[in-house]
Amino acid sequence: MTTQSVRAALRRAGAGLLVAGLAASWSPQALAAGEGPVGAVSGLPIPRFVSLKSDRVNVRSGPNKDQEVRWVYTRAGMPVEITAEFENWRRIRDWEGAEGWVYHSLLSGKRSAVVVPTLKDELVPLYESPDLEATVAARLQPGVLTQIKGCSGTWCQVSGKSFSGWIVQERLWGAYPNEKVD
Repeated sequence: MTTQSVRAALRRAGAGLLVAGLAASWSPQALAAGEGPVGAVSGLPIPRFVSLKSDRVNVRSGPNKDQEVRWVYTRAGMPVEITAEFENWRRIRDWEGAEGWVYHSLLSGKRSAVVVPTLKDELVPLYESPDLEATVAARLQPGVLTQIKGCSGTWCQVSGKSFSGWIVQERLWGAYPNEKVD
């Protein structure tokens, strides 16, 4: 089989083989330690969190422009997780579990996160400092978009349109458990 026919077969299959091979090869602990698989194209860790660069991002069923557009994101800054790479395409997953392929130039290395509660409809406390005894500056609804300023592995400093403070890291989708973000 030639290189071109292998690439064509992967395009038709949506490069699912790449994802299957990576899914079993990483853990949150390995990611936090900076270990684990890296993308063959970028040399960056797989999986990894990034954000959407544009207010209009087409998500396709496979890694090329001939694949159907499955949906369109309409909010720049939303966090997504890159789960595979194929040439200039990245397979992504959003905080609700939806997956598809986007062109790499529509993604940014800026880190953002979505607030996720332990219980449905629970408001998540935002603290003035990284301490459970600190003053609660606000209570954030599930799904609120935040910009990550940094994470210690336990706490993340975040900001949004009308808030800024610290949140327990496990209450965010956009940073791995124990991951340090500068």
